[in-house]
Amino acid sequence: MEPHPRQRATLRKVRAAWRDTFVLLREFRIPLVFFLVVIVGSGLLYYQLSQNSANPVQSPLEAIYLTLTLTFLQGFGDFPSLWYLQIFFFLMPVIGVIILAQGLADFGVLLFNRRSRGKEWEIAVASTFNRHTVLVGLGHLGYRVVKSLCEMDEDVVVIEIDPKPDLLKDVHFLNVPIIQEDATHETAMQSARVAYAKSIILCTQNDSLNLQMAVKARSLNPDIEVIIRIFDDDFAQALQKQFGFRALSATGMAAPVFAALAANIDITPPISIEGEPNSLARVQINPDSTLCGSSIDHCENQYKISVVRYNNQQGRTYFHPEGKLTIQTGDTLTILGNPEHIARIIQANK
Repeated sequence: MEPHPRQRATLRKVRAAWRDTFVLLREFRIPLVFFLVVIVGSGLLYYQLSQNSANPVQSPLEAIYLTLTLTFLQGFGDFPSLWYLQIFFFLMPVIGVIILAQGLADFGVLLFNRRSRGKEWEIAVASTFNRHTVLVGLGHLGYRVVKSLCEMDEDVVVIEIDPKPDLLKDVHFLNVPIIQEDATHETAMQSARVAYAKSIILCTQNDSLNLQMAVKARSLNPDIEVIIRIFDDDFAQALQKQFGFRALSATGMAAPVFAALAANIDITPPISIEGEPNSLARVQINPDSTLCGSSIDHCENQYKISVVRYNNQQGRTYFHPEGKLTIQTGDTLTILGNPEHIARIIQANK
């Protein structure tokens, strides 16, 4: 059984925290290695010098342990009589404070306040995604697309170099990671795991930039579904024919349409009917769908859509089916309605 969206988000945060901890350890490897070298080197030196004293250290390992305990002000054994050995008892605690204390303090702050590291934490969260949707361009359209995808329980990673504070806050509230980099750079695409994504939505306001990123995404993932925002109708049709991109022009845009395409739902760009946008969409009823057992009438009234075609599992087709027909698993509905209402029925079918 698929985990609940909240459970999935919690598990993702746990995996992200685990990976992020390893990233932190990797970032602090230099001070950790330096501390280790100082302890081992000092221990071996102490062992050699102690051989001339009345109470020599028995082994190099014991000398290394002694220097380590001195670092934490926990020395053991008698205070040496030789002056050059006495130096270790005063010098090692100072080394411990300088090297270890500062490093551990910085590590602790970054470990328990991951949001202060912003970029690294978002990348760590994004690294847990697979078969997700990458959205480039967090404007008002981009935010509505992200919200629609989340309502359909789709996983999303956003790339935006300079997000507006209000949109940034709203997207974080949806538990969606934001990679704050230039999406034309390959590192940004890699951070968003484009190579493992099922679709990418490009909705910046620059046609040439969208096209450039579409080509780059296909180079990283030849099978990725590309949905691209284009302001010129003719250019949008040409892109769809020549490259197979799902190109939507400015006159045919609606956030739920972008979201539905990314979720592999067959849906048409909206047309205006008496000033209201309407789309046609094909929905196949899933086994766990809440629509199972409902009547056509109930479905139309509940979601404010119109079922224009109904195909049952026996292969029979009904145009404008009777309202008393019961919807079953495997049936296919062709519905007409506002893209927002279609997004709701897609969510119910999940």
